[in-house]
Amino acid sequence: MRIIFATGNKNKVRECHEILSDVADEIISMKEAGLDPEIVEDGKTFEENAMIKAKTVHDLAKDAVVIADDSGLCVDALNGEPGIYSARYLGEDTSYDIKNAKILERLKGVPKEKRTARFVCAMAAVLPDETSFTRTGVMEGYIGDHAEGENGFGYDPIFFVEPQNCSTAVLSPDDKNAISHRGKAMRAMAEELKKRLGKDKK
Repeated sequence: MRIIFATGNKNKVRECHEILSDVADEIISMKEAGLDPEIVEDGKTFEENAMIKAKTVHDLAKDAVVIADDSGLCVDALNGEPGIYSARYLGEDTSYDIKNAKILERLKGVPKEKRTARFVCAMAAVLPDETSFTRTGVMEGYIGDHAEGENGFGYDPIFFVEPQNCSTAVLSPDDKNAISHRGKAMRAMAEELKKRLGKDKK
């Protein structure tokens, strides 16, 4: 079975390999599959946007299982921002160093108990027979008062978790995958794919 992950993010593809390697014979990005469709993410939820991506790519690769994710950071003290606009927060081409610094600035003086936040990841799959489904994972935490860590990517340096009391950019890839929103969503996706396809990787 071939899985095409509808993303250009190398870090996400790496995580996908780590978690779904026992489900598929081949896992490739849409770029590796030679696909570069225009995807208009105009959904109102993470689930809707993930499905839009998966269906758009599946239209060009109907013989494969296409999966896509939409994920983001939701900060309670900022009314859920940046939410589904996490990748586009302050502009699509703005570095995450700048995005992270802005969130820390907006939360300056806010006590820890009010800095609660969560990472949400919705994953969508479209199978060769065009059936589709989604699975969602959530990782609860809080926004620290500084950025730390060199592992991870995106908002990881400012997202802290208990009981480790460190950012997810400090955790090893294995430790992060064990608790992360994307890890939870991918494991749920893997289990559902096994059920629906009726076989494991040989």
